[in-house]
Amino acid sequence: MRATSSELPRSGLPEPLACDRIDAVLLAALEEDRGSGDVTSRVTVPGTARARARLVARADGVLAGLAVFARAFELADPGARVRLLRADGETVAAGDELATVIGSARGLLLAERTALNFLQRLSGIATATARCVTAAAVPGARARILDTRKTTPGLRAFEKYAVRCGGGENHRMGLYDEALVKENHLALAGRPIEAVVADLRADSPGLRITVEARDAEEARAAVRGGADVVLLDNMTPDELRAIGGELRELAAALGREVELEASGGVTEANVGEIAATGVDRISIGALTHSPRALDLALYLEPLR
Repeated sequence: MRATSSELPRSGLPEPLACDRIDAVLLAALEEDRGSGDVTSRVTVPGTARARARLVARADGVLAGLAVFARAFELADPGARVRLLRADGETVAAGDELATVIGSARGLLLAERTALNFLQRLSGIATATARCVTAAAVPGARARILDTRKTTPGLRAFEKYAVRCGGGENHRMGLYDEALVKENHLALAGRPIEAVVADLRADSPGLRITVEARDAEEARAAVRGGADVVLLDNMTPDELRAIGGELRELAAALGREVELEASGGVTEANVGEIAATGVDRISIGALTHSPRALDLALYLEPLR
């Protein structure tokens, strides 16, 4: 069976993460932390003690991963009661109370770090994405903000979920659902871009094909070959402006449309200037490979 591009939505608020996927990741993370047992809590906290936890934002941002946060406590203590006061995709301000958890004191302590690690990282991704989306919304621009495959191994579904919570769009999920012809493919293929695209189209007619272009000639070849998207790699805004109109005209003359994507060296500071060049897509690896975690705190208090 030939590969086809995924029909799943890639933009807008995402569907909730599947519980079995959450559990698979969390059980491994909790086991990694617990090891042979939480020696500090075993000695200092009575086994019958119960406690209440409050999740509070210490910085402004966008939330993502609340279901993962809640499930960590449920796995550590099946009797825990989690109340979520906000939702993924919502903007929060420093000082906002986001959730409460009531349960075994030892269970709360067991889950605390794992729950926060996931929620802070995913919310950091959502926050960084939202800032880039806002910065790219300059007059006349139409660019959408996309992620890449530069994700934490094993956590791609979580991190791409967070991108969409921040208003971004998912690029391909992996090697299987979209073709992206990069420099290394061309170096090893031993044939021109047009031939590579034609071979991909013949092999998988329904596949979206993106071709990375390092210069104007490679970009023209990608359009002539029938690429759906031309990824203009590490080009300056002036270079993007100069080539964009030509590529669209070439595609129109061939009876089709093409999307133009800018990538490489994109930051919150320059994404607006890049968006103003008229590209359709801007992909940013930093959204997932180096986000700053959102500052969140969990405050515990005993229940009498």
